[in-house]
Amino acid sequence: MVVEQRGPQSAPPGRSPQRRRLLGLALLVAGLAAVAVLSLVIGARSLTPAEVWQGLFGDPGTDQQLTEITLIVHTLRVPRTVLAIVAGLALGMAGAVIQGHTRNPIADTGLLGVNSGASFAVVLSIALFGLRSPVQYLWFALLGAAAAGVVVFGLSSLGRGAGNPLTLVLAGQGVTIFLAAMTTAVALGNTQSLDVLRFWNAGSVQGVGYDVIGTASAFIAVGIVLALVNLPALNLLNLGDDVARGLGVNVLAGRTVGVVAVTLLAGAATAACGPIAFLGLMVAHVARWITGPDYRWMVPYAGLLGSVVLLLGDVVGRLVVRPAELQAGIVIAVIGAPFFAALVWLGKFRQA
Repeated sequence: MVVEQRGPQSAPPGRSPQRRRLLGLALLVAGLAAVAVLSLVIGARSLTPAEVWQGLFGDPGTDQQLTEITLIVHTLRVPRTVLAIVAGLALGMAGAVIQGHTRNPIADTGLLGVNSGASFAVVLSIALFGLRSPVQYLWFALLGAAAAGVVVFGLSSLGRGAGNPLTLVLAGQGVTIFLAAMTTAVALGNTQSLDVLRFWNAGSVQGVGYDVIGTASAFIAVGIVLALVNLPALNLLNLGDDVARGLGVNVLAGRTVGVVAVTLLAGAATAACGPIAFLGLMVAHVARWITGPDYRWMVPYAGLLGSVVLLLGDVVGRLVVRPAELQAGIVIAVIGAPFFAALVWLGKFRQA
């Protein structure tokens, strides 16, 4: 009798890459947790992990030192850590989604005029109403970001180039330039607006309370849901509008959902901590290099990478000019500019 010998069965196609991607997500989450611990420990006054734990969960009682540690942890370190994670997640996801919808590998979250719309609304609200608190002009920043996104999308939907990604890019650049000029004009005529704009434009997660974080997080949560729902359509839209339409995708609806998601994500993050340049652009390219062009994986990777990079930038900013601090947006720009130049020099831009 002949016995048929079988070799080891190979894994079904696609299982191994999927496992690697899941492992990568797990490693990113672990890395984010490690950087979050650093964020709680490092500052003008360094704390040990044990002191941070005591400050988070312990009862200081009448101990003056423990009371001071509890105050530092709860009012300074935890809010900025949470904001960096939430804003980084939003900006990273928004950067990947906007590159997909415009099929433009150098697109970032400022492309829809979201950043400039938020800046203009903040300056205008301070000049007209004398607002001083971040929680007050947060709503104006959100409104300005949303209005800019609506105008850009509306302009790109007119004429013979309606719905074309190139039309969206051109409309975004036009609105951005106009709003930047208007912001400068208002700020130069109002000293209070100029003072706030100088700090806000640097991009910082410092000094923001839970009221601002909670409001921004609600909008970001809606944006995340819309972005994730939009991912299958986004993959098909990158095959070309005609192909996507032939496969049953409603191109206008898919692009509308994507633009709304980017507006909510980038608008809320920008309103809470100011514009963070290069972050969405950087992490989207790194995520694409790791996962390939499948947006179902690329967007979550970009979100987690955004959180890690922004939180790490905030930690580095506390160290380089200690005991003073350098805003996270400046640190990210210092990292992002050579990263962008390296991409151009190496010719590493891939079609989004």
